[in-house]
Amino acid sequence: MATNLDTTFAALADPTRRAILAMLLEDDMAVTDVAEPFRMSLAAISKHLIVLTAAGLISQEKRGRVKWCKLEPDALRDAAVWMQGFGQISGIDLDAFEAFLDAQEVGT
Repeated sequence: MATNLDTTFAALADPTRRAILAMLLEDDMAVTDVAEPFRMSLAAISKHLIVLTAAGLISQEKRGRVKWCKLEPDALRDAAVWMQGFGQISGIDLDAFEAFLDAQEVGT
């Protein structure tokens, strides 16, 4: 479980990957659609997607000539259980968690 948590939190540490996860909350997306709002190459986005896939946070599937990304709904379960063990977190609010991390980045 520790390795899974390390991989999950490492994947969540990057703001681009958190933004991608937020986008995939809405619906499955083609890789090119995921890349569209970012100012980086498709290759750079693909690297982020590889990290998210390796962490089990998303899955990718090829449909015809297009590669699609899908959020894995149970992917954060182990992290949520681990954080709930501290008794201070009753549920995972990813938006609040992202806002907290963004505030920390601004303060540094």
